[in-house]
Amino acid sequence: MDSVDDMYDTNNVDSSEDFYSEDDNTATASDEDDSEGDDLIMEAAKKPLKPQKQNYAILSEADIGELQKKDITVVSDALKISEGSASIILQHHNWSEPNNFIHDTWFCNQEKIRKAVGLPEETTPIPDVTVRIKCRICLEECPRDSVDAAACGHPFCNSCWKRYITISINDGPGCLVLRCPEPSCGAAVVKEMIKKHVDDDDAISWQKYGRYLVRSYVEAKQNKIKWCPAPGCDYAVKFDIGRIGTSGISNDVKCDCSYGFCWSCAEEAHRPVDCATVAKWILKNSAESENTNWILVNSKPCPKCKRPIEKNHGCMHMTCTPPCNFQFCWLCLGAWSEHGERTGGHYACNRYETAKQKGAYDVTERRREMAKNSLERYTHYYERWAANQKSRQKALADLHQMQAVQLDQIREKQCQIHGQVMFIIDAWKQIVECRRVLKWTYAYAYYLPERERVKREFFEYLQGEAESGLERLHQCAEKELEIYLNEGLSKEFDEFRTKLAGLTSVTKNYFENLVQALENNLEDVDSKGGCSKVAGAGSKSFGEGCSKGSGKRGKRAASRSGG
Repeated sequence: MDSVDDMYDTNNVDSSEDFYSEDDNTATASDEDDSEGDDLIMEAAKKPLKPQKQNYAILSEADIGELQKKDITVVSDALKISEGSASIILQHHNWSEPNNFIHDTWFCNQEKIRKAVGLPEETTPIPDVTVRIKCRICLEECPRDSVDAAACGHPFCNSCWKRYITISINDGPGCLVLRCPEPSCGAAVVKEMIKKHVDDDDAISWQKYGRYLVRSYVEAKQNKIKWCPAPGCDYAVKFDIGRIGTSGISNDVKCDCSYGFCWSCAEEAHRPVDCATVAKWILKNSAESENTNWILVNSKPCPKCKRPIEKNHGCMHMTCTPPCNFQFCWLCLGAWSEHGERTGGHYACNRYETAKQKGAYDVTERRREMAKNSLERYTHYYERWAANQKSRQKALADLHQMQAVQLDQIREKQCQIHGQVMFIIDAWKQIVECRRVLKWTYAYAYYLPERERVKREFFEYLQGEAESGLERLHQCAEKELEIYLNEGLSKEFDEFRTKLAGLTSVTKNYFENLVQALENNLEDVDSKGGCSKVAGAGSKSFGEGCSKGSGKRGKRAASRSGG
């Protein structure tokens, strides 16, 4: 398991430690505390996890097509026009709500709209003649049943229509606003006509056209429907904007492809951190600012050519790279020709020490020190952010392995029905979600002002409690589960089920407390430095946690958060 604790030399969660006891000052939990912690887990295991309120629906392309068809049918029936004509009109108006469009737009500007989309009120038919009709593209004379035309009546042979439509579809979404091939004509080529010429012989082109049409519907309704941003995913999400801000409702979306993202900014799901903080953090991770700080901390400019030079070992005698080749002292940056035994030799510089005592390097050194502190602080949070991301990816892979292979193996070896082993999947899903939340708490901590000491202490306490609970759950789901996966029928499996389900519930409560506190911007902390009691299984008030800050858990939480 890619544990953050293992990577950063924090105290591992000992399975014998009474994590849920009320006394943190003792290194070894008492029997009474063990009993109390076990009772808490047992009690939590009996309580079903509360389902998260969902304010969105996952839509396949077929589902979107049905929504689109309903809108088209409403307009088609109301205006007594073909579905193809209704589709072109709605698309021209960004797929507006059909009833509003009909009453507020169509009847006021019918003539103007028809002209804009290329739908004349009267259709000009092709003359019904016995003589052959000349195609206006290939100039071949064709029989009447081999010629077709849009509403404008300009005749073209079916072969030319097929080539014209197929090429337009292959060129991209512009085929949705296809016009008559006649250069001076703006008549629209409607959906029915496109289907007539490509559906039977070229199913691929017709499927492309349908996909373009569906995508135009989604792209026009970005305030209600968005595509899942995961690579290769064809699902869309319909979001109930009106429910944002309701208790238990968030911007996070979980697509059927298993990818989670934020509806507002389309970044990876980042609750409880707001979109502005995520944007700043992502920009900082990709920006050159930290590279500049690293150069400032770990290099000095050549006194002659000003190129930065890194000193990673050796004496103070530096030689710049060709073509400069300037030799200088690393400490005072003076020419090396003026240095020697009299100035301190190769590993010291008397001139630098004398000038430093006079304050000659104060500004430079202070600047380097500030850059060093800034870089170390950023590195501290970034490494933990990245480590939790790595742990989450590993946990996600373990979840998929459990679902695909191991769950059936456990069910068979322990003689359980499918529903009796689903608690294992619930535990792994909780681990994956908690790793995601924990990852973003480090971005939150980076931007939490240093001067807000009480808030930082409260945050570190909540983060430490949540992280410790997660480590215990992860250890149980990964290590203890191996016993029942590798061995035969065990009488202790029922006890393991109760324990893992209880840990899942308790850990969920810890993280719900953490998420709620961060979403409220740690407003539970009052002006006097106290805070309200954090509700949930196994939680204690911040005041109690602070008073026992010298205990084992308090040190572990502080070491993890690094505040």
